[in-house]
Amino acid sequence: MRVQRYRKRDAEVILKELAGSYPVVSVTGPRQSGKTTLVRTLFPHKSYVNLEDLELRNYAKQDPKGFLGKYQKVGAIIDEVQNVPELFSYLQVLVDKSRQMGQFILIGSQQFSLMSNISQSLAGRVGLLELLPFSLSELRSEQKSLEETLYRGFYPPLHDRSIRTHLWHGDYIRTYIERDVRKLINIKDLSLFQNFLSLCAARNGQLINMSELGSHIGIDARTVKSWLSILEASYLIFLLRPHHRNFSKKIIKTPKIYFYDSGLICYLLQIKAEDIHLSPYKGPLFESMIISEFKKLSMNHRHDLEFYFWKNNKGIEVDLLFQKSMKLYPIEIKSGKTMQESFLKNLKVYRELVADDLGKPFLIYGGDEPQSRNKIEVLSWKNLAPLMAILT
Repeated sequence: MRVQRYRKRDAEVILKELAGSYPVVSVTGPRQSGKTTLVRTLFPHKSYVNLEDLELRNYAKQDPKGFLGKYQKVGAIIDEVQNVPELFSYLQVLVDKSRQMGQFILIGSQQFSLMSNISQSLAGRVGLLELLPFSLSELRSEQKSLEETLYRGFYPPLHDRSIRTHLWHGDYIRTYIERDVRKLINIKDLSLFQNFLSLCAARNGQLINMSELGSHIGIDARTVKSWLSILEASYLIFLLRPHHRNFSKKIIKTPKIYFYDSGLICYLLQIKAEDIHLSPYKGPLFESMIISEFKKLSMNHRHDLEFYFWKNNKGIEVDLLFQKSMKLYPIEIKSGKTMQESFLKNLKVYRELVADDLGKPFLIYGGDEPQSRNKIEVLSWKNLAPLMAILT
């Protein structure tokens, strides 16, 4: 039997800092991202309570004051806390009285309900951390080929135990739809939502057209917007918004849709690892993985950075932008394994438009060797450290 080992997470430092600064810490993120493992590893002396347990959930609902009173002295880790919203008002009273930092660590996988209760009852008393699945840097010691990395994705169970990738992703999607989606929306035909999820996967890396998306399965644009919000709150997707500057040329104002995990896209689109190199989805898969890496870094260290793309109506596009120290850093992302001069075209155009407040441009590609071309730093997807250092 394979023994599961704990893999050090980049979010450890900020989680400890939050626990030393707030009486309550909330750790949210998608199911199976490693939230519980991280928290229980860092706080081994705290009692652990999982409110998926029906008996404990009923106890907490019927007698919230008595339930929390058991953990008043040493605190506790409360998992799936969104299942018992009655606890939050009592938590406020308890932590205000004790004034103990890091007393309660709350874990939740439904951002909507958890954050609404926190904002109502625990504002100013809770430190917030969002934990996504593994990052490339956290998996560096076991790095595989680009195609295998894209296919497997980054959810911890796929790296901690022997299980076939497509089986795990299939169970994950079915469980997510059956448990979380059913709680959030009143829908009789859950297969309709799964079809919607697959359509979104096929549009990963593209501009969102809500009317077109809805017409494929017979729902209106308002429903599309609502369902996209559910996918965002579940940490399956994120929307990358366009960056607006006062350039003379018109720019695109519609956001793009991206999935956090490339493995889920491969499952939803039935792409096998051996087919990725010839797939028309390879570019968007790679782009999604790289942009997610920046999102993970920002969340793991609570940099709270905003990320954007830029595109004008002539088709000139920069895949990723972020601002740091009054400088805009443009990043182009290419899945090709052989560096080509054409990869630099859009960065050169953007560099001419921005001029003074431009940070160093970067190109991230699917090859192995870092390079420097025309004052543009070219990085391999295997080592993004020179660029990540700018964010920290």
